Amino acid sequence: MLPTTSTQNSCTLSSRDAARHTAGAKRYKYLRRLLHFHQMDFEFALWQMFYLFTSPQRVYRNFHYRKQTKDQWARDDPAFLVLLSIWLCVSTVGFGLVLDMGLLETLKLLLWVIFVDCIGVGLLISTIMWLITNQYLLKHPSRNFDVEWGYAFDVHLNAFYPLLVILHFLQLLFINHIVVINSDWFLGYFVGNTLWLVAIGYYLYITFLGYNALPFLTNTVVLLYPFALLGLVYILSVSLGWNFTQGLCWFYKYRVQ
Repeated sequence: MLPTTSTQNSCTLSSRDAARHTAGAKRYKYLRRLLHFHQMDFEFALWQMFYLFTSPQRVYRNFHYRKQTKDQWARDDPAFLVLLSIWLCVSTVGFGLVLDMGLLETLKLLLWVIFVDCIGVGLLISTIMWLITNQYLLKHPSRNFDVEWGYAFDVHLNAFYPLLVILHFLQLLFINHIVVINSDWFLGYFVGNTLWLVAIGYYLYITFLGYNALPFLTNTVVLLYPFALLGLVYILSVSLGWNFTQGLCWFYKYRVQ
């Protein structure tokens, strides 16, 4: 009877452990921590934000450590998302001031940027990448090895942060000051479009690093192919006088009308 009892206890523990590692359990734990700021590690989240600019490979090495210690690739701490939301709010208010928007218009823009541009587009991109990687990039398709949706969302957040800083913080300095990029003269749209090139290039590169860090994926180099299209669009934009920053300013104003 002793071996039977031991086996039953082992099975019970295994089932409980498996239940704690389901997608629903991880999602519940993550969302629950959003209500407890004292449980969030904001210092570590700031460390990640710094290294996403200087050495993004170090950030993804930390994801490896999390997999080894907590048996999941995705973040279990929402501190990074909270800080990203704060930066997004501050930068959007800055855009409202630079574009001479009123209080109500700035509030409308803030809601658009948070719930559509950040959350909505983020959910869409993460889901598409999650489907593509699990469908086409797995070395050995198996239930034991697949890309977590939460990890795909984390990769998007990692890549979105440098883009946010460049286009929503750094670009503000040039819209009406120093070099007026919200204009039709060459230096203006050259500087503005170059900032767009760097920002989107960062997004593509950090996205590639995120999926390349997963040992069970193959042919992740295909995620770098959009760089060719990005370079072509940049050359055309400078040659033909397209001003992406001017278009963004017009789009933001049109949204809040």
